[in-house]
Amino acid sequence: MKYLVAIHRPLDYDAATAEDEAMHREIDELNEEMEAAGVRLFAGGLQPPATAKSVRAQPDGTFLVTNGTHLDTKEVVGGFWILECANMDEALTWGRKAAVACRAPVEVRPFH
Repeated sequence: MKYLVAIHRPLDYDAATAEDEAMHREIDELNEEMEAAGVRLFAGGLQPPATAKSVRAQPDGTFLVTNGTHLDTKEVVGGFWILECANMDEALTWGRKAAVACRAPVEVRPFH
């Protein structure tokens, strides 16, 4: 099964001030461990929410494009991994490691 491991950050998260060399090293080491285990399919960090665009279909068939995230929330996804794991328990093992390396809450969710 494939799983999303998503890192949640505060809406006002500033990577330049919040992240240090040790954190980057731990994330790099986690990526290497995931690759060596053969579970990492894809990983990526996301730009700040202010760079997002939201697209909403309108009843008349047009689309409304607005700046920013779709949801009004205090946290956003700051980055993620797509993993291939045998089961949720294995995915949660990686999620725990991600929470430590990223120093942030992590959501683990299976794909359909």
